[in-house]
Amino acid sequence: MNQTINANRLFWASCFALITTAFSFSIRAGILTQLGTELNLDTVQLGTINSMWFLGFPISMILGGVFYAQLGPKLIMQVAFVAHAIGILTTIYASSYNVLLVSTLLIGIGNGCTEAACNPMIADSYSGNEFHSKLNRFHMWFPGGIVLGSLISKFMTDASLPWQAQIWVILIPTVIYAIMFFGQAFPQPKAEASSALANFKAMLNPLYLFMAACMALTAISEFGPQQWVGPILAKAGASPMLILALVTGLMAVGRYFAGPLVEKLNTAGVLLGSAIFGLAGIYMLSTMSGSMLYVAAIFYALGICYFWPNMLGYVGQHLPQTGALGLSILGGIGMFSSSMFQPIIGGWIQDNKVVAEASGLAGDAADLAAGQATLSNMLIFPGILIVAFAALYFFGKKKQAA
Repeated sequence: MNQTINANRLFWASCFALITTAFSFSIRAGILTQLGTELNLDTVQLGTINSMWFLGFPISMILGGVFYAQLGPKLIMQVAFVAHAIGILTTIYASSYNVLLVSTLLIGIGNGCTEAACNPMIADSYSGNEFHSKLNRFHMWFPGGIVLGSLISKFMTDASLPWQAQIWVILIPTVIYAIMFFGQAFPQPKAEASSALANFKAMLNPLYLFMAACMALTAISEFGPQQWVGPILAKAGASPMLILALVTGLMAVGRYFAGPLVEKLNTAGVLLGSAIFGLAGIYMLSTMSGSMLYVAAIFYALGICYFWPNMLGYVGQHLPQTGALGLSILGGIGMFSSSMFQPIIGGWIQDNKVVAEASGLAGDAADLAAGQATLSNMLIFPGILIVAFAALYFFGKKKQAA
């Protein structure tokens, strides 16, 4: 007898899986300073560890997207749980740099499997307006989970708890989603509308290649400052984890109410406005200190809030022939870009501290100057995007008028 599919239980299990992803992002951001001190790691090494999270994510997300119809969501989520569990436990007991590289890569693979399995599974479980509603609510849990993880990390750090205790927290939603998925019937993958070969051919369109290049820059504009918020702003006179919680909380609210804004400005207009606010926000973070950093965080949040969903939305609207695979690969490019830039950002922090100390600064003053200079380096990403999205916006207007 066929087992009845409990769509709502699968949905909530998916949400806890995404919370696991969010916790692994925010709590790792919160422990970077402790990790570097206790294991004697420099910022380049910390950046390389970070890069493993961003590298594992697109590898499993793209492979899961390609083979979803053949493997199905159940097997992919089983791989996600094994990768999450081994990655988290190995991180807790890690005593060396190389072990942390492997454990963080495994966590990234688990996160990518979650994304690859849960999005199409929700699509296969619901239809019509209910599908769109559930998908929006599902994606709310990434910024929402980062808010919760950031506050947990701040509380535990302020309480002088070891960084390993914070990693144990990531295991809680992991176990919950495993229990909720256990023994459940999963929906069968729906037949794909077009072949992977046709999708790949459509991706050779110059517009898709242009958007892929932009995706690399939007992703690092979003994930660069957030992942390094601890080391960069630790001496700036405000709580780095409260800033991360504020940014991601505003992102969750902004994405929830994005519909009217996108309708009024169109997707390209929203992307252009996001790049402008992103540039302003990073500039303010690089020049302000104390309580004014919370104001800067608001501008930054308004900038990066709409990048990811509207990049996918633009490609989905204007290049539908690239299919779900095209969107998967676009997201993978964003994560891969974030992976490649993590050691670079770590190197910027290290080099900028040397410059600050050479100019006569020491201690907290040198750390603050290095952090602000690193944020100034990151201005190049939204700066390029302003030019790119302005061209996209006016090209679209011209084409519409014609």
